[in-house]
Amino acid sequence: MAAKVLLKNDHIEGIRYYDTYRKHGGYEAAEKALKMAQADIVEEVKKSGLRGRGGAGFPTGMKWSFLAKPDGVPRHLVCNADESEPGTFKDRYLMEFHPHILIEGLLISSFALGSNATYIYIRGEYAWIVNILEEAIDEAKKAGWLGKNIQGTGFDCEIYVHRGAGAYICGEETALIESLEGKRGNPRMKPPFPAIQGLWMRPTVVNNVETLAAVVPIINMGGEEYAKIGVGRSTGSKLLSVCGNVNKPGVYEIDMTISVEEFIYSDEYCGGIPNGKRLKACIPGGSSVPIVPANLLFKTAKGETRYMNYESLSDGGFATGTMMGSGGFIVLDEDQCIVRHTMTLARFYNHESCGQCSPCREGTGWMYKILKNIEGGKGKMSDIGLLWDIQRRIEGNTICPLGDAAAWPVAAAIRHFRDEFEWHVNNPEESQRRNYGLAHYADPIHVPASA
Repeated sequence: MAAKVLLKNDHIEGIRYYDTYRKHGGYEAAEKALKMAQADIVEEVKKSGLRGRGGAGFPTGMKWSFLAKPDGVPRHLVCNADESEPGTFKDRYLMEFHPHILIEGLLISSFALGSNATYIYIRGEYAWIVNILEEAIDEAKKAGWLGKNIQGTGFDCEIYVHRGAGAYICGEETALIESLEGKRGNPRMKPPFPAIQGLWMRPTVVNNVETLAAVVPIINMGGEEYAKIGVGRSTGSKLLSVCGNVNKPGVYEIDMTISVEEFIYSDEYCGGIPNGKRLKACIPGGSSVPIVPANLLFKTAKGETRYMNYESLSDGGFATGTMMGSGGFIVLDEDQCIVRHTMTLARFYNHESCGQCSPCREGTGWMYKILKNIEGGKGKMSDIGLLWDIQRRIEGNTICPLGDAAAWPVAAAIRHFRDEFEWHVNNPEESQRRNYGLAHYADPIHVPASA
């Protein structure tokens, strides 16, 4: 059984309420942190090796250390709760069932960063969770953990919940900041980075829900102890949202030392694939990361076992690997159509593009139309090469990562499953069927250099 630090109290009834949370060790980390120097808290987070759990995986302590501290200028902490990545729902689970671990993490982080006004920017569709968070904030404030002169330390901090309007682009930190300021949620050019000029042009740190919640066990255990969980640079625990063709979908906490095969087939986690179907492919980190076929999911390019951590999943680069990403683990069995799934993702990214950058604005729509034609039996063989060229011209040529997020799934689908694209072109009538059994277990098919 993997060690749990964020969900260790998952079995306790009423843990979402302050009294129960406090009874089971809640706010002990806050008590400890409020007696520490701010720099010492940042140092503990650095020692922990905690990496951003929202997708990028950037070292959290290092990000905190970049925060500018000009005299007389307020600083802000913003919690990114705009969990809009298809296949990802672990932050929702934390906020719905463990809101106080997030509030405590926000309090500690706000103290460490000197933020007196901290914001939770939550996805607009999470309307019911707004009420849960507001209730938890009220409970914490009544208990003296928020407001003026917290626990007699002289530190003031208020936490505000801001509901977004349902735009995926606002998951990008600068677009989130623009939206929080009341503007259209368009990403900003960087530099300057938010650590220098963020919310209202003040120094700002933006962290994901899971990242901030992880600060609580880090302070409780100490950074060095926390770093002993996991392996290498993949320290601590990681929450994964599991969906697709598995017997046990849900949210799981792992310590990143287990293999992908064990995670999929173990009764402790996903419980295998329904109806004895074979595994075809997996998207391990949310819709924006490259899909991996079954033959490369359990072994790296070097033939080594692939583990559920940042380094192992990305081994070999995007030609053969993928990313941990936001932890949205989507499993596809042998009956799933890769072209159809890729088309669905392309439609999503086309819809969610803010339109600010021409490659993303035009390219995402173009890719969706081509994929729709191929999937619907109206494609040409030349469309496959055209798709490859379009995604290549989008990647790396946009202000924010949404362009990359739209390009990577298409590139990986063509790279590993080109035969399926060709099958659709060569079988126009049959390709309109929704559930065909074209399984893929051969070596990955690489796109010719001419494409």
